[in-house]
Amino acid sequence: MAVAALSWWPLFPSSARPRSAVKKGNSDKEHPFLSVVRRDREFLAESLRSYGEPLRPIVERVNTALSDLFWLRFLEYPYAQKQRPVSSWPSVSYPPGLSFLGILIADLEALKNYLDYIRHLFLVLTMPLPEFYDPEIVESYFSCRPHILAFRIVEVLSSFSFAAIRFQLIKVFKSNRLDVNEINSWGGSEYLVGQFLKEAMLSLGPTFVKVGQSLSTRPDMIGSEISRALSELHDKIPPFSRAVAMKIIEQELGGPVENFYSYLSEEPVAAASFGQVYQGRTLDGCSVAIKVQRPNMLHSVVRDIYILRLGLDILRKVAKRKSDLRLYADELGKGLVGELDYKIEAANASEFLDAHSQYSFMSVPRVLGHLTRKRVLTMEWMVGESPNTLLLQARGFAHEGQFTRIHKLESKRKLLDLVSKGAEATLVQLLETGLLHADPHPENLRYTPEGCIGFLDFGLLCRMKKEHQIAMLASIIHIVNGDWGALVYDLTSMDVVRPGTNLRSVTKDFVDALGEVNYIDGIPDIKFSLVLGKILSIALKYQFRMPPYYTLVLRSLASLEGLAVAADQKFQTFRAAYPYVVKKLLYDNSKAARRILYSVVFNNRRKSNGRRYCYFWK
Repeated sequence: MAVAALSWWPLFPSSARPRSAVKKGNSDKEHPFLSVVRRDREFLAESLRSYGEPLRPIVERVNTALSDLFWLRFLEYPYAQKQRPVSSWPSVSYPPGLSFLGILIADLEALKNYLDYIRHLFLVLTMPLPEFYDPEIVESYFSCRPHILAFRIVEVLSSFSFAAIRFQLIKVFKSNRLDVNEINSWGGSEYLVGQFLKEAMLSLGPTFVKVGQSLSTRPDMIGSEISRALSELHDKIPPFSRAVAMKIIEQELGGPVENFYSYLSEEPVAAASFGQVYQGRTLDGCSVAIKVQRPNMLHSVVRDIYILRLGLDILRKVAKRKSDLRLYADELGKGLVGELDYKIEAANASEFLDAHSQYSFMSVPRVLGHLTRKRVLTMEWMVGESPNTLLLQARGFAHEGQFTRIHKLESKRKLLDLVSKGAEATLVQLLETGLLHADPHPENLRYTPEGCIGFLDFGLLCRMKKEHQIAMLASIIHIVNGDWGALVYDLTSMDVVRPGTNLRSVTKDFVDALGEVNYIDGIPDIKFSLVLGKILSIALKYQFRMPPYYTLVLRSLASLEGLAVAADQKFQTFRAAYPYVVKKLLYDNSKAARRILYSVVFNNRRKSNGRRYCYFWK
């Protein structure tokens, strides 16, 4: 029976295996056969690790040499100039009736074309991959390295195919051998799909992890269960070895680690898609977080973005879309490659700190510039609890075990306070500073002991123009009031709606999708997550040009709303945000603000709306 059980064990993701496979009923005892197998596996792994330690430097050098050979890096010249992509082998034709001299001249011309082609090919081969994202240079770089693209495409297809095969095998096994109650305990087939997608993306590397993290914030597109599974990509990414991390620190800072830090944790406190974080202490005793980039990131990220670009170009031709879908890959490439330069992130963090230092409820760590380089970032250590930890504690579970009722209520209070301040912080970024944190998922937020909301990870910032700030304020107000015609006008003023679009048809789609807004105690009962999904669906239908700040703001509010609702079903995001919105409207004496205030108080027929007065006096 044990052998039969092991035959299907690898089919299940680690977090989706049925509990009955490990324990029966309430018993926590492991099956004797499985216990022996586990101990033998651990013994063999430890033995191989101890025997292989002396060979580690040799293995690393061999891996580096093979990688350079595969990527043809040994041909690259650091100062090579930008070259156009390599075209096909030149073809030569001879017009009829040529004399001997004419044929000789044509042969010499063909030889010149062949030599020019070989010369250009050599120049492209010597051109290194740039430190910034340039679509033309990237295309030139990979035009003479098709084997890299072919190998990666096969790897991607095989990874997702293997995940699909595992899922189909589980469905067959489920229908034949397991009862319905066990299947329901796994969280449903959609959650299993999400688990297999998560494992496939983890195996394919950082770029796919980033894509999975972005998809996890879009349950409207992929479903709530798949979104829940992919959300584990934010905090369950395996780290790389400490020896490699220490080597990168020494290379970047130019000396032994002991010359810069008096203490560095043995294990990383967090691992992300592009790097991992160690807790440390500087020589002067300052507690810091040291972020170290994963090795060989630039080539792997740019390769995956280029493959995505090729795929979107094929999709554009097949779907006969007018818009150039490759631009989405280019925007993603610029953002991801920019995140690989930690000096840019350090500058972003300092700019974000300077812009928001006057807001006492917002906390941003200070960058230590003398300990920051391209692949190493050192910042002050931020003491605080993550929203996900608070949510677990509010539900009565944590790594330490069960929580008392008082602890649960306190964690719930902290979480809701964090959400309220997060909503206000989002509006501050939107309406006051125009500088938005571009990755507002829960793992980048902290609730500090002082009751502030702390921000982490400044790889990407979004900057807004003043006229877009006012239009965005109007957009949020009209969403809250359910004034969909005015919302379409706002989108048009932000150049989101393409010229020639039927605005009445767009307004009708909004009315059909979202309907009228209900009021509870004078407060609009609006769900930003629902609105975000509907807006993006309509945007896709009418091919809107959605600016990044628009989806960022709504995604941030929707993410905070999801945390709050998980702890308290009655929580209203707008109740947390409306004091700031009302204050902004009442104290801003600009013409645009007065027009927005007028649209809040009066309806389309210029009659005052009593329900809307309520939240001005609460």
